[in-house]
Amino acid sequence: MSRHTLSVLVENKPGVLTRIAGLFARRAFNIHSLAVGPTEHENLSRVTVVVDVDELPLEQVTKQLNKLVNVIKIVELEPGSAVQRELMLVKVKADTATRSGVLEVVSLFRAHVVDVATDAVTIEAIGNPDKLNALLAALEPYGVREIVKSGAVAISRGSRSMTDRALERSTRNN
Repeated sequence: MSRHTLSVLVENKPGVLTRIAGLFARRAFNIHSLAVGPTEHENLSRVTVVVDVDELPLEQVTKQLNKLVNVIKIVELEPGSAVQRELMLVKVKADTATRSGVLEVVSLFRAHVVDVATDAVTIEAIGNPDKLNALLAALEPYGVREIVKSGAVAISRGSRSMTDRALERSTRNN
């Protein structure tokens, strides 16, 4: 199995996310991450789905997704032609003896301290999964207490807009 990132442009309507996630669940595919948010058009949302699946079943799911009423466009984003980021918050043990070492790691990875307690710091980091995993490995000796990650968000490189292309095509077809 390999990891694939799908960018799904949908109408901003109730129940759309449930139908999309249900399609993957019915096929017993593990969704690695799922992120949904508004686009530059208030009536559209973008769903970024990262899924572990082989090529052929992915093609079948993509065809089924296209049949859903509220799905406007689906694009598989290739790693080299897309920008992908995740947000991670990590709470690390940091007393007076270890705090400077933790802050050095934070600085090295261009992360930010967002909360400080007497015995811990909470760090915010944004980046691709490899960068976040490297940060975690560097913080591990200090004692990672808690981790939370957002799902991946991704967008294709270049000036072309997935949203504009989909809207142009839908207005031509109407």
